[in-house]
Amino acid sequence: MSEQQHALELILDLDAPREKLWRCWTEPKLLEKWFCPKPWYVSDSRIDLRPGGEFSCRMHGPNGEEFPNTGVFLEVVPNERLVTTDAFHPGWKPTGRPFMVAEVTFEDLGGGRTRYHAQALHWTKEAREEHERMGFHEGWGKAAKQLEELAKSI
Repeated sequence: MSEQQHALELILDLDAPREKLWRCWTEPKLLEKWFCPKPWYVSDSRIDLRPGGEFSCRMHGPNGEEFPNTGVFLEVVPNERLVTTDAFHPGWKPTGRPFMVAEVTFEDLGGGRTRYHAQALHWTKEAREEHERMGFHEGWGKAAKQLEELAKSI
């Protein structure tokens, strides 16, 4: 299978500097303000910003849904790139069902603008299709706009 059959991606030019977008991704209290498309919200964020460090939060839906989201960072390049996965819990303990690797890059476009590239890389074509049915493009797109608004306000 090619990588394309396993990947979903979102590329947007955001009207915010990458340093502020980075802060919104890497500071737990800021992450909780934008990470899920409203009316969903996030709580209990934990970020240990280093390869192998924890990246986790709890997602809450408007009808009482609750989804823990626990993983680790695979790569951290300040203000440029974050890579996380749910394949491992902190301490490199394998999870029961890995779903994806998330990769986010921040390219400085000048003038306080940033090209935001978010990818979800899945182990199987079926997992990618499941994520697409869950509303990847709409959900991640709305969250990115919330990210942009928050970054502009800090």
